[in-house]
Amino acid sequence: MSTRGSWQGMLAIARFNWPSYVAALAVLLVSAASLLASSAFITKVISSVALAGSAYFLFGSLGISHLIYDRSDLYRWRWLDRALHGAKIERAIFCHSGFDEVSSELAARFGKTEWQILDHFDETRMTEDSIRRARRLFPPTPGTLSAAYDHWPVAAESTDVVFGLLAIHELRNAPERGTWFAEAHRCLCPGGRVILVEHVRDIANFIAFGPGFWHFHSRRSWARAWESAGFRVADEFRVTPWVRVFVLLAS
Repeated sequence: MSTRGSWQGMLAIARFNWPSYVAALAVLLVSAASLLASSAFITKVISSVALAGSAYFLFGSLGISHLIYDRSDLYRWRWLDRALHGAKIERAIFCHSGFDEVSSELAARFGKTEWQILDHFDETRMTEDSIRRARRLFPPTPGTLSAAYDHWPVAAESTDVVFGLLAIHELRNAPERGTWFAEAHRCLCPGGRVILVEHVRDIANFIAFGPGFWHFHSRRSWARAWESAGFRVADEFRVTPWVRVFVLLAS
């Protein structure tokens, strides 16, 4: 059972990206005032477009974030039954890129599993303000190891499952992601698997987040990265229309 608050996910998104939402609110208020005050047709058209766009960004993206992170099965974890079906999970690695709010919950769920938490945050590469705010609000959990994405302090063939949950997209170019998958491949025991959970740059995420969907990577880009490291997709499914789960096995 998840211990998350009912609005935790949406509020976290708002806190991490608050300048964007403040700017959208300002546009909404200014365009609403202009719409009411002006009688010029072109001004009304421009104000109406600005009002609609800012309102959709404010209420649409936050509303969908609430559906994804607070109301869906994503953090209720029932989807894990499918993703881990038939897997041994005595030892597991949880990878994040500076923002970890769920590893302790997963560790509690799999009480007998030995966990290693790897933090790939690199302040020289991950320069977006949102991830820095997230890191300040959710410091690494005790026992977390700082690990370069391309050199994990983990022995070869020593783990059963590698988790990358809404984090590996912070590696912004394809060679970096390919190297991350190569490290996962090195660390996995024979028969082990990677559980990758990500938004994908697709029409559903464009409708939800507008230009923000460019922060995600296309499925084709992801596939090139894991295939370069010797993985194949054993299963793929969605948790909501906006989030995909990829279960990867060595080819």
